[in-house]
Amino acid sequence: MAPLATKADLLAELRGVLGPAGCLQGADMPARNRTDWSFLPPADPLAVLRPASTSEVVAILRHCHAQGIQVTPQGGMTGLCGGARPLDGGVALSLERMSGVEAIDPHGMTMTVLAGTPLETIQKAAAEQGLFFPLDLGARGSCTIGGNIATNAGGNRVIRYGMTRDLVLGLEVVLPDGTVLPMLNKMIKNNAGYDLKQLFIGAEGTLGVVTRAVLRLYPQPGCTSAALCVARDYDAVLAVLAAARQRLGPLLSAFEVMWSDYWLQATTRVPGVRAPVEIAGGSHAILIEMQGLDHVIDGARFESLLEDLMEKDLVQDGAVAQSLGDIGAFWATRDAAAEFAHPTVIGPHISFDVGLPVSQMDAFAARAKAALADQIGCQSVYYGHVGDGNLHVVAWRPGADPQPLPEASRIVYGIIGEMKGTVSAEHGIGTLKKPYLPLSRGPAEMDLMRHMKAALDPQDLMNPTKIFDGSP
Repeated sequence: MAPLATKADLLAELRGVLGPAGCLQGADMPARNRTDWSFLPPADPLAVLRPASTSEVVAILRHCHAQGIQVTPQGGMTGLCGGARPLDGGVALSLERMSGVEAIDPHGMTMTVLAGTPLETIQKAAAEQGLFFPLDLGARGSCTIGGNIATNAGGNRVIRYGMTRDLVLGLEVVLPDGTVLPMLNKMIKNNAGYDLKQLFIGAEGTLGVVTRAVLRLYPQPGCTSAALCVARDYDAVLAVLAAARQRLGPLLSAFEVMWSDYWLQATTRVPGVRAPVEIAGGSHAILIEMQGLDHVIDGARFESLLEDLMEKDLVQDGAVAQSLGDIGAFWATRDAAAEFAHPTVIGPHISFDVGLPVSQMDAFAARAKAALADQIGCQSVYYGHVGDGNLHVVAWRPGADPQPLPEASRIVYGIIGEMKGTVSAEHGIGTLKKPYLPLSRGPAEMDLMRHMKAALDPQDLMNPTKIFDGSP
C-alpha cells in the first residue's frame, strides 16, 4: 500500500471503508474513548475507529501499518491501569460495534462470541440455555469479553474455574499487519503445536486485536450456598480455607476475606450495605460460597462444614444465607469498595491489585499499612480473593488532592517485590504499573517479552508504551 500524503487522507480512506458511524473525529469522538477508569488525563487521538466486522479490522490495521499510525484496541474501557487509553496522534480502535453471541454448542459446551460483547450478555445467553459462563466481576455490565481476554481478567470465581485464559478455547486475532489468525478451536484437548492463543491472552492488545472468541461453558449450578464468618486471626482464616477446600472440593466457588479495617468502612459508611455479622473481637470477615448441583445433598455438605468450623472454634460468629437476597447482601459487603470514591465514604483514593502466596497476605497487609501511615500519612484497608492469592488495597491521605499515587505505589510495590509477589493479579500493567513490572519479572523474562513484541509488531504500532518500553 503506497503511503498517503497526510493523516487526513488516511482517515478519509478509512471513513470510506467504515462509513460515518465507524470513523469519529473531533467533537464526535466520545469522551469515554479518550481514557479508561485509571483516571489518567484524556488523550487526543486522531479518531475513534469502530469496525463492525473482522474484515474492517483488517482494513484498519493494514492502513495503519502502511502509514505508521499507532493503534490502541479498546473494549468496555473499564480498565484501571491505562491500558486502553489511546495515544495522542494515534487512533483508538473500539470493538463496541462487534457485539453478539454467534453460536452456542450445548453438547460441546462452548459459545462463540464477538470481542465487543459485554460480559453480562454472555452470562445471560449461557443461562438461557441452562449453561453457565463463570467469569464474573463488578464491571460485568460494561466490560467486554475482548477486554477481559486482553487483561486475562480474574474476578470472583477464580478459585474454582480459573482466570480468563482457562475459559478460552479459541480466538480469532488480527495481527498488526492485518493478517488474520483463525484459531477458533472448540476442543478442550488440542495439542497440535504451539497454543498460540495464549500469546494474546493478557497481552493488553500489544500483539494484535482479538475479534472473536470460543468460550468454555459449564453446567448451570443447581444450588448456591453462602456464609459470612468471623475469624479471630489470620491463622484461623487459613485453617478455614483448608477446611473449605477439603470438605467442599470443587464445589467451593469463592473464598473472599475482608480485613476488619475494610469491614468497618464497608458496613458503616456505604449506604445500603449492612453487616450480617459483628466483627468485634475478630480480625477478618470471610465470605464462603459454594455452587452445587443438588440443594439437599450439597446444601447438607455446606451446613456440615459450617458446623465443623464452629465446633473447632475456627470461627467466632457466622451467618448463613437463607435466600438469594441474603447471598446478594453478603456479596454487597465485598462489593462495597466500588462506592468508596463517593465523598461521603472515603472520596479520592488509590487502589492496588496485587498477588502474594496466601500464607503471606496478612504479613503484607500489616507491613503496607504501617509503611503507608508512617511514611506518607495514608490510611489503608485490605480485602480480596484470598483463596487465589489476590489482595486489593485501598489507600488514601485524608484531604489530599491529588492523592500521593507515586509515593504510595513505591511503598506498596516495593514490599510486593521484597515478598516475591506480583504487582498485578488481575488488572494488567497498562502504563500505571509499567515502572514496577521488573519487581515481578526478571531481566530474561522482560527481554523475551520484548523479542515477542518485536517479532509480531516490528514497527511498535499496537498499543505502544503499554506494559514495557524499548526493543530487545
